[in-house]
Amino acid sequence: MNFDKVIFGFFIILALTLNFGFFLGEYENPEHHRSYEFFGVIVVNFIATLLKLGDRSQIGAILLASSLVADLQLIAAAVYWGVAVHVNETGLTPEVMSSIVSLSGGALLANIISVIILISDTLMSRR
Repeated sequence: MNFDKVIFGFFIILALTLNFGFFLGEYENPEHHRSYEFFGVIVVNFIATLLKLGDRSQIGAILLASSLVADLQLIAAAVYWGVAVHVNETGLTPEVMSSIVSLSGGALLANIISVIILISDTLMSRR
């Protein structure tokens, strides 16, 4: 068993599951979407992106692209959250929270694509 691939797969799947956990719930209710959980989603997604940087294959390029899309969506959601709460001082209104969760949903879809690619690459690889 290749320990590097175990760590790689662990972080890709952890990024997906954490993002799903944040995404799940009533989209306009801030009580269902915690900031600490969102911070964890961002950190784990960045770690997963860093682990994808070393792969120079075509599959690696697609994995990196999907991870960068997830990072971009999460950064946009974090910036929007910060501006709404600290700059505009509008707070976490249902409109603001639904936009944050929607951006998180885009990142979730990118993470799902990463896991599907990882599984298909694993199934196609020969021993």
